[in-house]
Amino acid sequence: MVEFDQIKFALNGYAVPLKEVGIHFDLAGKKSRIEELERMMEEPGFWDNADKANNSMKELKNLKDTVEEYHRLETAWEDVETLLEMGYEENDASLIPEVQEAMVDFEKRFEHLRIKTLLSEEYDGDNAIVTLHAGAGGTEACDWVGMLFRMYTRWAEKHGFATTVLDYLDGEEAGIKSVTVEIAGENAYGYMKSEKGIHRLVRISPFNAAGKRQTSFASCDVMPDIEEDLDIEINDDDLRIDTYRSSGAGGQHINKTSSAIRITHLPTGIVVQCQNERSQHMNKDKAMQMLKAKLYLLKQQENQEKLSGIRGEVKDNAWGSQIRSYVMQPYKLVKDHRTGAESSNVDAVMDGDIDLFINAYLKWNNLLKNQPQEQ
Repeated sequence: MVEFDQIKFALNGYAVPLKEVGIHFDLAGKKSRIEELERMMEEPGFWDNADKANNSMKELKNLKDTVEEYHRLETAWEDVETLLEMGYEENDASLIPEVQEAMVDFEKRFEHLRIKTLLSEEYDGDNAIVTLHAGAGGTEACDWVGMLFRMYTRWAEKHGFATTVLDYLDGEEAGIKSVTVEIAGENAYGYMKSEKGIHRLVRISPFNAAGKRQTSFASCDVMPDIEEDLDIEINDDDLRIDTYRSSGAGGQHINKTSSAIRITHLPTGIVVQCQNERSQHMNKDKAMQMLKAKLYLLKQQENQEKLSGIRGEVKDNAWGSQIRSYVMQPYKLVKDHRTGAESSNVDAVMDGDIDLFINAYLKWNNLLKNQPQEQ
């Protein structure tokens, strides 16, 4: 039957790419490492060093998740093959919808795992620290930051990632002036690095009595949360440390006393803030960890071009510098200006459906990395 032949042809086209995905992930090496970690956990004294033990547990979980995901992909392949064989043997057209559904499921699983093969840069596996700042647009821009904050937390929730607000500053009239949130989960930074840059909103502003269209901007900075103790020397004289009262919707654990910490590294102008922890001392420790991570990246990348690959280019938070536009009037369209990816379902995007843009960025970034360098 023609329909079965078409599905079989499409399935066969995945044979080589499926093997390539398995080779990329080095499944045999991962299985060997899983056995090694499991033996380590059975040894006496494994939990004597809690940090080391927790890191090993995290590594084990990530390895098992990847291996199991690939095996589920193989099973999905086998399911399509089995249904195709049944369809041919019985010459039963009623099986076509079921075979098509199984094929769609396989393609979805394959694409998800293939995208993970693009997450091979040094910090891709780390948690992400995302900071949003309101730009040009006044109250409307603060409302825009609130919308983006919701979009990213909804995306994280859908992917099973945990979110923790590290710093939060309300807008003067509405919305959020700035917010820093940690997104924790496997490859969180690898996915979220696609979002660094300026985001532009066009809509009829609810804060404009004349009902006119207004354009607003917000900046998104994304850094990996490098957890290991970094060998970075920081001169105390190079730091300005300010304390301030915690505020905003950070949750019941945010201390409302003046325990929030802002650290400015004077030579570079880097500013980090934390108000989430229970004490000023803990907030300072977290802020120093964030500062060390940023300084470490600066040290590792000696020129701005290399730094751009980690932090994203630093651009003005206004016209002409946006990486993505979200247009709600007079038509509906979200478009990424780097990759050309777009969606007319703005409501879904604002509800966290941004994988289209993340995946397009990872493919685009991979192509850029693999382009031959000019002599």
